[in-house]
Amino acid sequence: MTKIKKSTVFFCKECGYESAKWMGQCPGCKEWNSFVEEPVSTHALKKNGSGNSTVSGTATVLSQITMKEEDRISTGMKELDRVLGGGVVAGSLTLVGGDPGIGKSTLLLQVCRNLSDSGHKVLYISGEESLKQIKMRAMRIGEFSDNLLLLCETNLSIIEQTIKELEPKVVIIDSIQTMYSEEVTSAPGSVSQVRESTGMFLQMAKGLGVSIFIVGHVTKEGTVAGPRVLEHMVDTVLYFEGDRYASYRILRGVKNRFGSTNEIGVFEMREQGLTQVANPSEYMLSGRPEDAAGCVVACTVEGTRPLMVELQALVCNSNFGIPRRQATGMDFNRVNLLMAVLEKRVGVQISNCDAYVNLAGGMKIQEPAVDLGVVMAIISSFRNRPIDEKTVVFGEVGLSGEVRAVSLSEQRLQEAKKLGFTTCIMPRANADALQDKGDDKIKIIGVSNVQEAIELI
Repeated sequence: MTKIKKSTVFFCKECGYESAKWMGQCPGCKEWNSFVEEPVSTHALKKNGSGNSTVSGTATVLSQITMKEEDRISTGMKELDRVLGGGVVAGSLTLVGGDPGIGKSTLLLQVCRNLSDSGHKVLYISGEESLKQIKMRAMRIGEFSDNLLLLCETNLSIIEQTIKELEPKVVIIDSIQTMYSEEVTSAPGSVSQVRESTGMFLQMAKGLGVSIFIVGHVTKEGTVAGPRVLEHMVDTVLYFEGDRYASYRILRGVKNRFGSTNEIGVFEMREQGLTQVANPSEYMLSGRPEDAAGCVVACTVEGTRPLMVELQALVCNSNFGIPRRQATGMDFNRVNLLMAVLEKRVGVQISNCDAYVNLAGGMKIQEPAVDLGVVMAIISSFRNRPIDEKTVVFGEVGLSGEVRAVSLSEQRLQEAKKLGFTTCIMPRANADALQDKGDDKIKIIGVSNVQEAIELI
């Protein structure tokens, strides 16, 4: 009698790297002790080994392919439609990730309400909550039509059969870590189960033309839990960000095959659910102090949307031998670099001072266009000289102290004019290109280095 050998492989829990043997450190993400042993599913290999089964094996000439505009469905929320690129595309697979309690399920339930009220059949599948729990959350949001159907199930075969029978327009999966396939012997939430579940939903979305939203949990680093291939398989990846102690939430698109990436939508969490913030810049600047040293308004761009943010700096003499540095909402190393530029290129002696830089409102920004704003906030606090509250600043600072041009300067200027700012300090290269855009409402000042900007204070 021939004994059948059971085939197993090792997967990295952090990034999904696959190996035939156990390794202490993952070559992909460099994490230690992250490999787990899981059996190989022959069903998954047959179905996913040669790629997507819906792709035809016949080669086609590029010029013979006909194009048409994608069929998009409005979610009834302009901020979400903006991030998606204009609405939900039929047959798309969207991944929504975020911290626990940030509002992922609430947002998708509000989308279900809007779509069902528009006459679209929506199926909400939950593997974490009971029907009564979903009903309690739905009562807080408002009234729902009969086009919304609820299903509490985690078995993929039953879910697949239900979707084929009901033929809904949109399906919500909450969450992908709870789904399991009987063909895979590992536990739900494992690398094999998450990959198998996503592959099945991908085939259903493309084969049946159903738009599917998948909720994914995130790790402590802020990435979607499970294999990294999960983000590569879906069409759109949305991250729900925001401080759980703050009222606003930011929905950021980091991948979108049907629109621009890095777009953001701003929401505010209220008792009735999430409400849209039509003017995020005005919302972020609410409660600004008047005539306070160390405060300056900078303009950043998220995707194609300009945002006004308030930068705050506090510089004081250090009581200890080693000065303390702290940055909230931006890169700590970038702030240290800018302070070194001030010491070397301008001659400002702040090496013996404590320095605290804060981005008010709890946002996190990585764009270098806020460099000039950080520099002016630090100098304003160091010299105790307030900056005019009607002044907005943007520009990238180099190691030589030069102020470099940034992109989308015209959009930043228009946003400043809309909010009533009277002075705009920007790189000289951008100012020369926008001289004809200036008018009596706003004054454009171009600077070529940090020294020129500091002299304006």
